[in-house]
Amino acid sequence: MSQKTSPHQALRIGVTVLLALLAAWTLWQLYAYYTYAPQTRDGRLRADTIPLAADVSGRVEAVMVHDNQVVHRGQTLFVIDTVRLTNDLAEAEAAVATAQAQLASAQREDKRYRALADVVAPQEVDTRRSAVEEARARHAQALASRDRARINLERARVVAPVNGIVTNFSLRPGAYATAGQPVMALLDRDSFYVSGYFEETKLARMRPGMPALVRLMGEDRSLHGHVEGVSAGIEDRERTTAPGMLLANVNPTFSWIRLAQRVPVRIALDEVPPDVTLVAGRTVTVSLVEGGGAGKP
Repeated sequence: MSQKTSPHQALRIGVTVLLALLAAWTLWQLYAYYTYAPQTRDGRLRADTIPLAADVSGRVEAVMVHDNQVVHRGQTLFVIDTVRLTNDLAEAEAAVATAQAQLASAQREDKRYRALADVVAPQEVDTRRSAVEEARARHAQALASRDRARINLERARVVAPVNGIVTNFSLRPGAYATAGQPVMALLDRDSFYVSGYFEETKLARMRPGMPALVRLMGEDRSLHGHVEGVSAGIEDRERTTAPGMLLANVNPTFSWIRLAQRVPVRIALDEVPPDVTLVAGRTVTVSLVEGGGAGKP
């Protein structure tokens, strides 16, 4: 004899089935979001860093900045020994004056011998003409050396090429700076951008100019940006080329579980509130807005 289902039991069964369907739908939405939606929690805040070096070698005479200082383009950062470079310029100017006097003397001799061409041997005239050419070359060389000494003196004062932030700085007066060897790093504060590492399965759903929401770890609000572009290539870690070999060496192993490659996508920041601290290397979450405006090209 079958037992009749009470309305209360039917309600409980209906609610259970509804909750099960709702849970399945929620799980499917989460799976689709984390698998296919153009979002990633693997992103970094980036900025261009300029390694600064002196153009001339010498002792550091003065340092005008300190670590973590905000500087402006054209601001003096440090100065190389100007006393020695000023002396080099004075020596070069004296060499120019000497070469100029020698050129004038050679020109006078050449003019005198050309006037006496009828009574002196042609070889003597040619010798005086060659002497003028040599004196003119020495004078040009002295001018070039003077210009180089002037440039060295001007570049003894190292200035900031961009608006930036001095970072990891420990240069002190008295240290010796070698030309071309970086002594400090300047972070370009106008170059901050986000590099989001998206799975390759999500690339088909993004395009340049697509609006993006950027959430810095530790911040409560999102920043607005847009996609600037997708990296054109990533390293193939399964392929190598042995030294001396021209053929590719491809790893023959294959994992049953293949993880999607991560592809860097550059995100430009449209506007940054003044109270948000931008530090290159901070972790960010990037979510692209599908169906949003065209964004910035």
